[in-house]
Amino acid sequence: MAAFTEGMPCWVDAQLPDLEAGKRFYGELFGWTYSEKAADHGPYPHYTDALVDGKPVAALASKSDGRMPTTWGVYFAADDAAATARRIRDAGGQVITTPTPVDGLGTTVLAADPAGAVFGLWQKGERDGFALQGAPGSFCWTEVYTRDKDAVDPFYQEVFGFQGTPLPDETVDYLMWSPAGTEPGEDTAVGARSVITDAFPVEMPGHFLVYFSVADTDATVEHATRLGARVTAPPFDIPYGRMAVLTDDQGAAFAVLAEPEPGQAPGRTTGHTPERRPDRGTEPTGNHQAQPHPEQTGEHPAAPGAEHQTDTPGRPAG
Repeated sequence: MAAFTEGMPCWVDAQLPDLEAGKRFYGELFGWTYSEKAADHGPYPHYTDALVDGKPVAALASKSDGRMPTTWGVYFAADDAAATARRIRDAGGQVITTPTPVDGLGTTVLAADPAGAVFGLWQKGERDGFALQGAPGSFCWTEVYTRDKDAVDPFYQEVFGFQGTPLPDETVDYLMWSPAGTEPGEDTAVGARSVITDAFPVEMPGHFLVYFSVADTDATVEHATRLGARVTAPPFDIPYGRMAVLTDDQGAAFAVLAEPEPGQAPGRTTGHTPERRPDRGTEPTGNHQAQPHPEQTGEHPAAPGAEHQTDTPGRPAG
């Protein structure tokens, strides 16, 4: 498995009311298979790895408390989870769960930034994180949506050492994150910060959005709809491919992105100009408004990965 440096997204999981239904949905949609035995993962009595070609790419968990949001959560690599948790507090964030060992696999922490977006930390043990990413059915990008960029931007810089690169289009308020020690820019970006604008409901909280790579966005959306998903942002073109935002049949939001084939021009030249970019962050213009589920408007959950996810898009890492 690849090594993940401090601050790199290294794992995602979904907290679902019905684990078996979730396995069927994502198995059909992404072709996922699953580890033979559900593990005891900290606060989750049933935690199942999702596999692509036998390689772990994500996990599905059964919610231990029905009041928790139904959501996809992202984890960032931490060399020392306890030290990173202290930096989170010092930078104005909240540590929701203290460092918790997980069956020798590693140590996890759940935290929130100053504007309330929830994320996890992962200090590797036997497991680094994803064994595969950027391939169809696996993670490719994440971004945080916030109403308070003035608090959030310095927070992630202080906690993870992220170096920010704005988009060339100054009309789009989007900041790409490059890890400390790299040359800031699109080529090194591992995630991003976007802004919750007036186009979205006032009750929408700060949140992360997780992206999965797919071979064909339109076909994936059609398939997801047949499986009971709701389309939040229909397929649209961005400079790095074609993306869409979906909510699964239990209420967890996620994005999908198909990057262009080598030698093929990005997107399908529809004339649609996104407000922000996926692969590098993008929010669709027009009336693609994200409608949060009731669970997404409550207080922070007290378990890893239970973020207040909503329906909006971003960019995948290549």
